[in-house]
Amino acid sequence: MKRLFVLSILLSACAEVAPRDADMAPPEGMTRPMPRPLAAAPRAGASTVDAFDTTTEAERIAARSAPQPAGEARLGRTVATLGSPADPGFWLETPLTDRVRAGRVVAVTGGASVKVELRPIDAPPGAGSRISLPALRLLDIGLTGLHELDVFGL
Repeated sequence: MKRLFVLSILLSACAEVAPRDADMAPPEGMTRPMPRPLAAAPRAGASTVDAFDTTTEAERIAARSAPQPAGEARLGRTVATLGSPADPGFWLETPLTDRVRAGRVVAVTGGASVKVELRPIDAPPGAGSRISLPALRLLDIGLTGLHELDVFGL
């Protein structure tokens, strides 16, 4: 019960964060290899995990689909925490990539895997990462705490 209360407070606080502007141009020198999916933003007043996770069942199935190992490269291991729940879709903000690209993360504990959009952040490689709420749910590793993830670029 205590965890649920803390989670609801965290999610309520995050609801005040403005969603990212989808039309925002990438920073100078960075290109987007593919357009971001048109994921639905959480509705105003969202206060539960289910309300913040706006992904569809078809999107969840696609994110869980088996990767083609020949086409991916291991980028490294990172420690990730929940990113902004107001930012929809499957993504990982990480210093392990220098450009927006398709990728996959594997939970070190449990071995679950999910396809994500890898988004660069300006930080040293050991600085840690932030992962989306829907991706954390599919990895089934909990919404709170720090999680070790192996990161692969596709």
